[in-house]
Amino acid sequence: MARARKRHIQIELDLRRDRRGGARPGAGRKPVLRPGERPHRRVRRRPAISAREPVHVVLRVTRDVGRLRRRRAYHAIRRAMLTVFAKDAVRIVHVSIQQNHIHLLVEAADATALARGMQGLQISAARHLNRAVTLDQRLPAPRRGQVFVDRYHAEVIRTPRQARHCLAYVLNNWRRHREDVAGPAQRAALVDPYSSGIRFDGWAGLTAPFAVPDGYQPLPTSPPRSWLLTTGWRRHRAIGLWEVPGPRPRA
Repeated sequence: MARARKRHIQIELDLRRDRRGGARPGAGRKPVLRPGERPHRRVRRRPAISAREPVHVVLRVTRDVGRLRRRRAYHAIRRAMLTVFAKDAVRIVHVSIQQNHIHLLVEAADATALARGMQGLQISAARHLNRAVTLDQRLPAPRRGQVFVDRYHAEVIRTPRQARHCLAYVLNNWRRHREDVAGPAQRAALVDPYSSGIRFDGWAGLTAPFAVPDGYQPLPTSPPRSWLLTTGWRRHRAIGLWEVPGPRPRA
């Protein structure tokens, strides 16, 4: 009598109990940060941008680049802005240079134009800042390291009140970080010399434009075209020269 063939059953392996990879909270290699550096922000989809709505952009540099509020770094960023100004990809309306980051208030036709303009600015600024670091630190070879720590942060300005707050935040950011009392020259200045505030016509109580001091080269900017930056923000009060914008900074 022939023996019945044994039926084979496929055994499924359940690996869910010992998962060591895949998408889950906390998975993946942890970033290695140097002292004083911030972790990279989560990559999110960029908001929709139109020519009617200006954008507040923040660029942050690495620790190795050093302090941006110094002479060579100022002129390095200024030369990079001239490159963007010539290409006319985006319109930089206002700017302020802080210790380790740059605030920009820009106008762009769309998200693509903004991305291309910021990419061009970062590439040019990285080249000039590396040269400035090489000279300031007297390095034996030209520096070629990373300059900006992550992608730029962008916030779209949609209302007149938001535009007014953003103008005050960009132009008076030095008072928020107490750069206005960093030295005798800063304490004597009414506007931040590392910003485009000298060309701003919306200061409270200002009856005539500021005179440009001899030897001072202002940062290159473009006059605003959007309604929010020309007329809309003026629905609210003018910006005070000694106004400290934003919440109280952390110690």
